[in-house]
Amino acid sequence: MQVNDNNDVTSDVRLSFVRSLYTKRSTLFIGMLSHVIVALVVYLNTDQLAFMFFAAGIIAIWAARMLDMNKFDKADEGEITLAETQHWERRYVIGAVSITLLLGVMTAYTFIQTTSGFAQLATVSVTFATLVAVVGRNFGSKINVDMMVLAVCIPVLIGFIASDDVFVRVLALLLLPVFLSTRSLANGVREVLYSSVMAQKQSTVLADRLDGAINNMSHGLIMIDSDKKLRVVNYKAKSMLGIPQVLELEGKPIDVVLRYVLRSGTFSEDKRETLQNDILGLISGRKSRMTLEIDTHQLFEFTARHQNDDGVVIIFQDVTNKVRSDQKILHMARYDGLTNTPNREWFRQLIHDKLLNTASKSQVGFAVFDIIDFKHVNETQGYLVGDELLKKVASRINEIAKHQGILVSRFGGDEFVALFPHHKEDVIKAHMNEMFDDICRVYEIDGMEINVSFSGGLVVRDKNDFKLEEMQVCADIAKRDARKHGNNTWSQFELAMDDKHTERQKLKTDLREALKANTLTAAYQPMFTPDGRKIVGAEALSRWNHPELGPISPGVYIPLAEEIGVVRELTQSMIRNAVQDCTTWPEHMFVSVNLSAHDLVDNHIIKVISEAIMVSGLAPERLHLEVTESAVVDEADKAAMLLREMRQMGMSIAIDDFGTGYSSLSYLDKLPLNKVKIDRSFVRDIVDDEQKLKLLRGIIHMSRELGLEIVTEGVETNEQLAVIRDNDCADIIQGFIFGMPMPKSAIRELSRKLDRSKGAAASQLKKQTK
Repeated sequence: MQVNDNNDVTSDVRLSFVRSLYTKRSTLFIGMLSHVIVALVVYLNTDQLAFMFFAAGIIAIWAARMLDMNKFDKADEGEITLAETQHWERRYVIGAVSITLLLGVMTAYTFIQTTSGFAQLATVSVTFATLVAVVGRNFGSKINVDMMVLAVCIPVLIGFIASDDVFVRVLALLLLPVFLSTRSLANGVREVLYSSVMAQKQSTVLADRLDGAINNMSHGLIMIDSDKKLRVVNYKAKSMLGIPQVLELEGKPIDVVLRYVLRSGTFSEDKRETLQNDILGLISGRKSRMTLEIDTHQLFEFTARHQNDDGVVIIFQDVTNKVRSDQKILHMARYDGLTNTPNREWFRQLIHDKLLNTASKSQVGFAVFDIIDFKHVNETQGYLVGDELLKKVASRINEIAKHQGILVSRFGGDEFVALFPHHKEDVIKAHMNEMFDDICRVYEIDGMEINVSFSGGLVVRDKNDFKLEEMQVCADIAKRDARKHGNNTWSQFELAMDDKHTERQKLKTDLREALKANTLTAAYQPMFTPDGRKIVGAEALSRWNHPELGPISPGVYIPLAEEIGVVRELTQSMIRNAVQDCTTWPEHMFVSVNLSAHDLVDNHIIKVISEAIMVSGLAPERLHLEVTESAVVDEADKAAMLLREMRQMGMSIAIDDFGTGYSSLSYLDKLPLNKVKIDRSFVRDIVDDEQKLKLLRGIIHMSRELGLEIVTEGVETNEQLAVIRDNDCADIIQGFIFGMPMPKSAIRELSRKLDRSKGAAASQLKKQTK
């Protein structure tokens, strides 16, 4: 039966008290029977008919109460509200008070109407015995206790007072303590019962809450007692272990349950035994936490906590997704996302682990290799194609590496490295050859065939001498040497290479210092009119006089500047020196400075030129700037914009080495040019090669049609000069025929000398005409 009321605890407890009134009806029958017998015996003793009526009344009240209790039983089968509970309590009170009142009246009647000591004793005994029943049976209703005690005591009090016996009257005074003590006892019992019921109810609520919490946990929970038997298994644990919820496990030995669970899965006998031993190890306390692979798709993490009573609580959860995520994150942290090869740090750790497991006297090889002209693939086909190419190459390298037991990594860009462990030198070299033969091939990317070439370097050392940074430097040196021998080649490091590398590294450092100290100078190769009588300008050429090694060729230190990224600083130094030196020359002369691809990537070069002109005071038109097509091929539009801005500032723009590239003609239209410098390769054979002369004359004619000034470089002999003059193939001539590169002061003196010669010639001519 359920209680339906807003105050569940109060109504529930009250209903339990009322229900206690309607239970144990056999005691009511026994009481009724004893009351009737006493009434009949007293009737026989006193021969007063009233006691027969008392007996009949007792029976009638008992029958009515029994009927009422049967009605309560029917009502108790459904839901009883608090109001209905109070109604049934009142009905019980009416029946109980009726019987006690009748007994009290019978006792009073005995003392008033009879003088029989037996009758008086019998009625008093049975009546006050009923008060004991009040404490033992009717304590559940406070009003019932009060009414029943009053129903007994008031008639008896009247009977005692009305008695002729003085001593009986004195007894009347003692009825008040009887009333109070009976009432107190009943209330005490009720309070104890109420506390017990409330405690039990609270325990039930807490137990239900705990049971609900345990069964709604996101973790599986198992409690095992000291006898290794299950005490608690929540719903999640059964679900995760594939145990039917209806299967009762409490009290079952844990090893039996384990065998049942493991046999229901798809485990091999060895796997089943291993799992069982691991879990039993948790229970025994040998381990406190572990992650177990329950099947091929699930990983459970178990945690065991031992109790003071030698029991153990095991909590477990499905950590499959977490472990998989952690593994993925770890893989991302250790491997290159593009090529799926170990990154630098993980590669270092793999090398360490690999070398620990190799013999102390074994040799290891370390190789560095990269794709030749990979930048061209990115620029012509796009970076997506470049990435796909790297993936294909890495896939091929990884396949070879697995077959040969090689460790491979990508250190960035198109550079790959490989470790050849525990092999002899000849075996390492053979593996290197096999790898190169396999990866140097045509790769198909999105329907395109790309022929890929590699250059590489290899260094072989004893295992005990292996140091990654040192090995990488040596392999890089060997790779640089391999580039001298063409594509698809590799070189093995030799000590002689190290000496050259050391010298090269020192030169790099010295070059940086020289640029910081502004100790690089400029030499100037003069440019003349075709008749050789007038110098019109000079090209600034960088020179470096090393304090220890003497003059260093530009062919040596300019590539070094590109390697260490100081080409822009070199250009800036040249512009400042050239502009300042030009201010010391005659005003009709210009200075020409070369710009590289590194200078044409942003507006910084504009700022450098502007500052140099402002500081020196040189007229902008006296500064000529030369660019090669290789300097503008990467960012043609950006370079054209910068050159156009320089042209607007008043400077002349020349394309240098014209005719040597594959698309020179297109730059005549794209770039804001004033001048074309014909490459020396067209001049070298014009005396003997009629075809070269025709080609040169065609270029000259086309350039002049576009309004461009012609500078012809590389004129070294009188024969070449004569052909150029006869065919009008130059507006300006630059070459050894008129002058080698010289200091700025020599340019000034040469100009003065020419001016004096011209003046002397003019004077002589004037005298002759007179």
